[in-house]
Amino acid sequence: MLRRKRHVADMNERSKRRVKRSMALVLCLSLMFADTGCTGYQRKSENSTQSAIESGDEPASRDLFAMDTYMTITAYGEKKEQAVEAAVKEIQRLDKLLSAQDPDSEVAIVNGNGSEVLSQETGTLVRRSLDLYRQTDGLFDIAIYPLMQEWGFTTQEYKVPNKEKIEELLKKTDGTKIQYDNETRQLTLPDAMQIDLGGIAKGYTSSRIMEIFDEYGVTSGLVSLGGNVQAKGKKNTGENWRIGIQNPDKSSQDYLGILEISDRAVITSGGYERYFEQDGIVYHHILDPRTGYPADSGLTSVTIVSGDGTLADGLSTSLFIMGKEKALAYWHQHTKEFDVILLEKDGTLTITEGLENSFESKVFEIKVEKKEEDR
Repeated sequence: MLRRKRHVADMNERSKRRVKRSMALVLCLSLMFADTGCTGYQRKSENSTQSAIESGDEPASRDLFAMDTYMTITAYGEKKEQAVEAAVKEIQRLDKLLSAQDPDSEVAIVNGNGSEVLSQETGTLVRRSLDLYRQTDGLFDIAIYPLMQEWGFTTQEYKVPNKEKIEELLKKTDGTKIQYDNETRQLTLPDAMQIDLGGIAKGYTSSRIMEIFDEYGVTSGLVSLGGNVQAKGKKNTGENWRIGIQNPDKSSQDYLGILEISDRAVITSGGYERYFEQDGIVYHHILDPRTGYPADSGLTSVTIVSGDGTLADGLSTSLFIMGKEKALAYWHQHTKEFDVILLEKDGTLTITEGLENSFESKVFEIKVEKKEEDR
């Protein structure tokens, strides 16, 4: 028990340091919905990979820090204030429920006990995570948490583990060993395994906010959860929302591109979001569960566009690890579920057919991947 209390104190102190470093983001994020004046600052932010621009007038809006990132909620309508307040409370509730680093969360409790009957909500996310694990041949793996801890990506106390330690931890990150009963919601984690739903939780949260918007009659709204954006309807002007996708090249003042959407989630993953450098080598936070090391797939950025925020969140990481060829092959099998924007290290930018008329870039030449029947 003493060790657990010391761990909680350490985590609280680290959280305070992160908040202090991020306080300046609040003003910037609140302005992103009106103009692009914060573009330069956004390039330096590890949490904000995209923003909404050119939105309408007089929204109800709220900024908050949760799920280890700054968030902005914007809504229009007669009950916009109530909708935003309800969304804030829902974010805070889900953060306490799902955070692996909060010792009182349901995820932390099951990690500590090794077995637990989950709530319906957490159970749903575990089930969807395991479905994605199978569909992506193990690339979306919620059991990778011990490796994330060892690299220091959960604490910002970064280090490069030695090969022996990685091989040891890989034995504890085999998602095939997770035992979950859909009927009883009993989750069992063998061999001191631990899970983290962080790769899917923000996407689920943005989808929940869309449901809250429905409850309060909001037909025009937007939520930005760090690198996750999800839109409800169109802008109050009747136009599509315009979403700026961050350029991984931080020296550039231009977005990777601008995407027009309505009723869609836009979720980006890239190695530029969280990383550290040691001995001249850059190590990013997207770990390949097959090797235990940062993924080296030839991609620098992957953006998923889907009506399902939960799916988009999980796939953005999975397709980044896959690399371009396998990512596009996966899209061909699921064209009705999502579209994707892929940026390679050599600057090649590829989008799938569903985005051809809604995406533009001033920086990169765009290649369009067509569906098999349209080739």
